[in-house]
Amino acid sequence: MSNSPWPTIHAERLALLDDLRTLTPEQWGARTLCADWNVRQAFGHMIATARKTPLSFAGGFAKSGFNFQKMARTDIARETAGTAQDQLAAFTSMVASTSSPPGPVESWLGETIVHAEDIRRPLGITHSYPLDAVTRTATFYSGSDLLIGSKTRIADLTLRATDTDWSVGSGPAVEGPALSLLLAMTGRKAALAELSGPGLATLSSRG
Repeated sequence: MSNSPWPTIHAERLALLDDLRTLTPEQWGARTLCADWNVRQAFGHMIATARKTPLSFAGGFAKSGFNFQKMARTDIARETAGTAQDQLAAFTSMVASTSSPPGPVESWLGETIVHAEDIRRPLGITHSYPLDAVTRTATFYSGSDLLIGSKTRIADLTLRATDTDWSVGSGPAVEGPALSLLLAMTGRKAALAELSGPGLATLSSRG
């Protein structure tokens, strides 16, 4: 992976579009790993994030009373007002964009990988993500508590990938595929079944 994650973000957006174009209406309404969102809503969140600039983020955040969850709900309502085909067209138009809210670029790589997996897993869609992108994202989240609390969730544990040379932390070990570790540290409990080790019970007990 090059120093810039944007080529990977663009490639993963295209791959997700390929998977979503054939969904049935029932699949569009299916629950995702983000329990509050169905597929259309999770995809709407991804579209809204891809649209944002630092200026539009600041304006939307202020209009929402500086409440991130309220802003996300407003964004999703806007992006799901049309049809699923409208959403696909909107995301297609932004595939190559490098626009983003303020923040480290690794967070937008994480948004792309984690939310795509939020959508794919419940639908039984498998996808192979570049391992260097997954571990770059996992390293970033392991040191951040912003919004999703990954740093606290894995505190005093060692996370060790079994499919590549990557580990982080210290303490009782949790082992498994890098993608599963990434999902678990971001609060996706569905991934816990793919992990093992003496630290798993502790990780499982944390939200």
